[in-house]
Amino acid sequence: MGQPDWPLPRLFEQLASSGPDIRRKLRAEKATLLPVVDSTFRIDYPKWFRFFEMESAMRGYDLDLLRYLQVLLEEESVSSAAKRLNISEPAMSRNLAKLRAVFGDPILIQSGRRMTASSFAISLRDRVQMVVRDADRLIEARAVTDLSKLSLRFTIRANDLIVATLGRPLLKALREECPNCTLTFAPEIDDPANDALRRDTIDLYIGATDSLTSEIRRQTLFRDQMRGLVRQDHPIFDTPITPNTLTQYNYISVSRRGRARGPIDAVLKETYGLTRNVVLTVPTYHAMIENMRETDMILPLPGIVLDHISVRKLGLAVFDFPFLLPPITAYQAWHPRWDTEPTHRWMRETLFRVAKQCWGKDRVVPEDYIEPAFRP
Repeated sequence: MGQPDWPLPRLFEQLASSGPDIRRKLRAEKATLLPVVDSTFRIDYPKWFRFFEMESAMRGYDLDLLRYLQVLLEEESVSSAAKRLNISEPAMSRNLAKLRAVFGDPILIQSGRRMTASSFAISLRDRVQMVVRDADRLIEARAVTDLSKLSLRFTIRANDLIVATLGRPLLKALREECPNCTLTFAPEIDDPANDALRRDTIDLYIGATDSLTSEIRRQTLFRDQMRGLVRQDHPIFDTPITPNTLTQYNYISVSRRGRARGPIDAVLKETYGLTRNVVLTVPTYHAMIENMRETDMILPLPGIVLDHISVRKLGLAVFDFPFLLPPITAYQAWHPRWDTEPTHRWMRETLFRVAKQCWGKDRVVPEDYIEPAFRP
């Protein structure tokens, strides 16, 4: 069925019955509406609806409209956005229609079986997130008044090294202020943390991955260097340690993704034209540490791991690599919607304080050092 072909006066009459506010608007805007009618004073409906929605949306501006835009751009799905904001799909569809009218752009377009953001919408993404985040800061800039009366649960994705170091002291620090606070540590998996943070599957990610998108917020917790772990009487100590002597021994690589190569290989190849021989790849450091005294293999590992093991008692020794390696940078990462939420902010601040206690002030960066996520 096509659009009804009403003359302009009859349209005014129909709309005027909606109420005094609409009647006043129509009287004030009658001259302005001329561009949306044809030469016979009949409505060009696509132009009319775009005009009326735009005027209504912008003059009766609602910050929620930008929040809807933010979530639609993140989810690229009306149903997922509706679920996340706890509203119905028809309501979210109406909000998308308003946004399309305001910006004169489809915002989301069909791409095969799914929706994807238009190029114009993508250009708005960072600015929309910034505006919504700043508005949240104004509205939510408040302190948590009484944590002792709250029941809180946080889910953090981290590897076993982080859990072993931070898990118990973090829970203790949180429960000192909030006795009904519980923690769940989710294991690191191959999927990037972006989706889990975006969908609130996890509250926080702690790690060193460089695959986070630009929307994700992160705060650096510490920077560290790789060192070499071997048995105490290892022959590598018989002569000065050089890039050449390093390549004379077999190596163990630690990677939950099964990657055998890393920064050490890049430096050896690009700077010295050398290659090391990785013969064993394991998912965690602790899987091999106690077995190192039975082998001539070399295990590269972060310095913080050594803080929590008795190297000498295990019959092991540590050496520094004879060349500069890029530092290991670990951080806590979260979705920007939680930037100013009081309990989430309290949890992050507590974690940073505990990290400083566990890893030492020399490794932990200043507390106000917050950076955007890695941009490829």
